[in-house]
Amino acid sequence: MLRELFLLFTCMAWVEFAIHFSPWIKNISQNVEIYTPTTFQYPVSLNTYNGEHTRLLQNLQRSSGKWDSTHPRHRLLTALHGYTCYKDKSLAEVDKWRNLYKNVPKRQRTLLESTIHYTRKINTIEHLLDTNAKLSRSMVDYGLSFYNISQSELDEFIKESESQQRSADRTSVSQGMKHFVRDWADEGHEERQQSFGCILNSLAQMPRTKERPLRVLLPGSGLGRLAHEVDKLGGFDVTMNEWSAYMNLAYRYVSSLSVPNSVQFHPYIDWWSHHATTDDLQRSITFPDEVIHPSSVLLVEGDFTTVFAEHTGLYDIIVTLFFIDTARNLITYLETIHRLLRPGGRWVNLGPLLYGTAPFVQLSLDEIVALSASMGFEFQETDPAIGNVTLSGLPVRGLEVAYGRNGRGLNKNAYQAQYWEAVKR
Repeated sequence: MLRELFLLFTCMAWVEFAIHFSPWIKNISQNVEIYTPTTFQYPVSLNTYNGEHTRLLQNLQRSSGKWDSTHPRHRLLTALHGYTCYKDKSLAEVDKWRNLYKNVPKRQRTLLESTIHYTRKINTIEHLLDTNAKLSRSMVDYGLSFYNISQSELDEFIKESESQQRSADRTSVSQGMKHFVRDWADEGHEERQQSFGCILNSLAQMPRTKERPLRVLLPGSGLGRLAHEVDKLGGFDVTMNEWSAYMNLAYRYVSSLSVPNSVQFHPYIDWWSHHATTDDLQRSITFPDEVIHPSSVLLVEGDFTTVFAEHTGLYDIIVTLFFIDTARNLITYLETIHRLLRPGGRWVNLGPLLYGTAPFVQLSLDEIVALSASMGFEFQETDPAIGNVTLSGLPVRGLEVAYGRNGRGLNKNAYQAQYWEAVKR
């Protein structure tokens, strides 16, 4: 009886969905008027690069808001603490591997040493850590200069943190540095093509002029490669946004480099699984594959849902790449996207639904579409070449996209990412 009731209520819910939301989910072709910037008057001007830097430094002052772990300066110092302690944390991990090796019986260790030189492998990894530590230190030094923070303030913060047993976050540091591969190294090219291609193809077809460019916002921009690729298309005024201080430190650093492939590090030595050869494990990667000009793309640091409070109706396009599932409150993300777009503005999304730690709600794809439609989005037909329709009757397409993959690794880290374009009514 319970099963029958469940099926009845499920059918009723889908009928309700069809009645209320079908007028908004339309299979319609793109309307050129949606993209024509001359049909819309912008309410305010975007900040300049220098102006945003000034605002950022003001926002970082201790007197700006309550001083706790959520304060922008506290979060920045926490990230600087992490990068500062990269070598010590990594060496501690190597020591753990050495101690675990001692549990192998002597006879077996003799065999390992005579055939594959396992101790030498550990020693080599320890040596290669010096290269990564040099990169991490360079990132800290540039960060201190860019954000106008003294070494003594950082030292005091680290001392206080350790006295309160707030350990440096090794995982966030490792992830931040690995994004140099995904965003700014030759090895990440194929991965970028998989995820950037459909977005850039769509944006490239949008009518625009250099005299009156379309305004594009990319929240959750990470190390910013997609934002700079959009900028290279021409005719776009590009703003990127990132909350993570670990990512922002990495982006500020890579933006400071003036010579292509001038920095070398070993991104895979902190995880020994899924390697075909030890040489693959220990190999180096150079970056950036091209020099970037940070002033051509504006980075606004901070919480996407609050930092653009004065930008209501300002953007022609919002691009969310691997972003919406990072929300603590997904509803607030959707409301913010809708608020920031002008009438007729377009929301372009690609990503999985991999919810993080303790999200307030965890919605399935059909629920996200229904909720977005109820907020005032019309979902548009997209190029069938992108991928197959995921849910019958809904113009959302799925495609396999790699993320943070080791190109020579024996594992396959990928998602069936969901692509859609929706217009704000």
